[in-house]
Amino acid sequence: MKTRPSSLESVTCWRAKFMEAFFSHVLRGTIDVSSDRRLCDQRFSPLLHSSRHVRQLTICNMLQGATELVAEPNRRVLETLASSLHTLKFRHLLFSDVAAQQSLRQLLHQLIHHGAVSQVSLYSWPVPESALFILILTMSAGFWQAGPGGLPCRLCGEASRGRAPSRDEGSLLLGSRRPRRDAAERCAAALMASRRKSEAKQTARAAPATRVTRRSTQESLRAGGTDTKREPHPPATSHEAPGTKRPPSAPATTSSASPSSSTSSSKRAPASSGPQPKPLKRFKRAAGKKGARTRQGSGAESEDLYDFVFIVAGEKEDGEEMEIGEVACGALGGSDPSCLGLPALEASQRFRSISTLELFTVPLSTEAALTLCHLLSSWVSLESLTLSYNGLGSNIFRLLDSLRALSGQAGCRLRALHLSDLFSPLPILELTRAIVRALPLLRVLSIRVDHPSQRDNPAVPGNAGPPSHIIGDEEIPENCLEQLEMGFPRGAQPAPLLCSVLKASGSLQQLSLDSATFASPQDFGLVLQTLKEYNLALKRLSFHDMNLADCQSEVLFLLQNLTLQEITFSFCRLFEKRPAQFLPEMVAAMKGNSTLKGLRLPGNRLGNAGLLALADVFSEDSSSSLCQLDISSNCIKPDGLLEFAKRLERWGRGAFGHLRLFQNWLDQDAVTAREAIRRLRATCHVVSDSWDSSQAFADYVSTM
Repeated sequence: MKTRPSSLESVTCWRAKFMEAFFSHVLRGTIDVSSDRRLCDQRFSPLLHSSRHVRQLTICNMLQGATELVAEPNRRVLETLASSLHTLKFRHLLFSDVAAQQSLRQLLHQLIHHGAVSQVSLYSWPVPESALFILILTMSAGFWQAGPGGLPCRLCGEASRGRAPSRDEGSLLLGSRRPRRDAAERCAAALMASRRKSEAKQTARAAPATRVTRRSTQESLRAGGTDTKREPHPPATSHEAPGTKRPPSAPATTSSASPSSSTSSSKRAPASSGPQPKPLKRFKRAAGKKGARTRQGSGAESEDLYDFVFIVAGEKEDGEEMEIGEVACGALGGSDPSCLGLPALEASQRFRSISTLELFTVPLSTEAALTLCHLLSSWVSLESLTLSYNGLGSNIFRLLDSLRALSGQAGCRLRALHLSDLFSPLPILELTRAIVRALPLLRVLSIRVDHPSQRDNPAVPGNAGPPSHIIGDEEIPENCLEQLEMGFPRGAQPAPLLCSVLKASGSLQQLSLDSATFASPQDFGLVLQTLKEYNLALKRLSFHDMNLADCQSEVLFLLQNLTLQEITFSFCRLFEKRPAQFLPEMVAAMKGNSTLKGLRLPGNRLGNAGLLALADVFSEDSSSSLCQLDISSNCIKPDGLLEFAKRLERWGRGAFGHLRLFQNWLDQDAVTAREAIRRLRATCHVVSDSWDSSQAFADYVSTM
């Protein structure tokens, strides 16, 4: 099948991996089963045979495979997937029609609400279709209602007849007997109601509504009013009269949605008045691609990667136009959506939800971010959340508020948060402090910001700056953080802010700092001293892309720490200054440390001389217990590696574990390199590669 598993993936059973890949290829049609008489046998189903081995399923482009899986002939296939599938991934999604989204709704209901899927991941969706994104999000959070014209769920009927709802399940039902629904439930119910109303009208071949400009939208909002004391609107149905008014501030989908999920104007005109409005545009053509074609629903041509690539997300619509939902959400500033008079969806229920949500390179509009935040505030089953390059901007404040609300919920399970973006309205250390304050029970926090914060960035609508409760100067309470990973933008970082986080993280076991820059070596020393005094449980410490050439005394201080078990100095320019004096001091510190198990020194220009100096760590008079050594990308030549191997043999040192030699100059003398590796394998497990050292000519010249 010409499928190569990722090098980062650990395959425990190749037969199961093959059957999983086979299932996906048959489902997408990339394998022609009719070409093999055994596969096209009427008594045999390739999908059913391989479905029990499927642990993760990927849905791409225009939701290919969703309709096939929910079809009646594949009923047993879907039932098998419901028990075997754990991870559901969406990659490179494009625009979809009503039928595909209805199939996806049924598929998610079976796999998540009645199945074992615990993780949903979305990858590379530069122009998210708001209706489809909200559908995936609300279904993942456990919300469900059959679409227009859809049959009731057979499993829901069997479950309701077989047992009474438990106390926890009953508390999640969105029925009229529970009028006090939280903000997340009201928001999700309203969004689902507005989507289904739009889909019902599309199914009935009603003309799509016109886009409204910002001015007309605001006039409609003022005309309709948003008084929270008004009587609530009745639930939206698929048989609404043409002249019935829709709540003026109900959210709608973004301009990139397909006709199946197109937005309606804030005030519905009678069917007999005026000409039919023009349909919504799907998206604008990418700049410089005049030949780019616009997709036309299910009749689109082949959805290859090139079609996907040229749908660019960076082009925004005209500044005077805004979707109704975005106007409403922006005017609210993240307040309770019930004040908009959103329709209640009493038939909705909340079922089992996923525990891991990952969004990679999925730009979040205001409507999508507001929906996510309201769902998060009560998503107690969520254990891990990953938001990677979503363009949150000022919506980060809404996210922090929702995470704080979630932390206050009984039974909150969120223990891992991974957050990365190009920009942030808050400096990274202030953002870290805010997250730690909002989620004191968090165990794993990974945060990265690529570019410096701009203080003049727009903040929460209606506020002059970040809310005071987010960037308060009060002391951070003690937390449960065990793993902290931080990727810094360029510029010096205030050491006291980092120290305040470390002081409150007494349970910290692993710390990783990437591209961190401090004003002086004294500030770096202050951080290390804080680690020694307050983080006694710290076992693993990693520094990447940091200039530590002037911090040699601080590095020695770390190597003498008797609590650390693993230290990484990756591309830190350790031996740029005074290598002849610093190397013996470093080796002496390591020889006296009996707790250090792993040392990683990739990209520090160690050279042959440095490698031979490190060999003394394994001498007979050393008390070191080092068992893992990484000397990749260190300008090591074959003769130096051979001498290193001979010294280990002479000292009679037993096997010490793993030795990593990636991207060194071993190709300059292949015979000597093979002899050195042969000798080394008698004492350790060697991991190397066939790297072309001519790529590093510039680096070689700089070290001459």
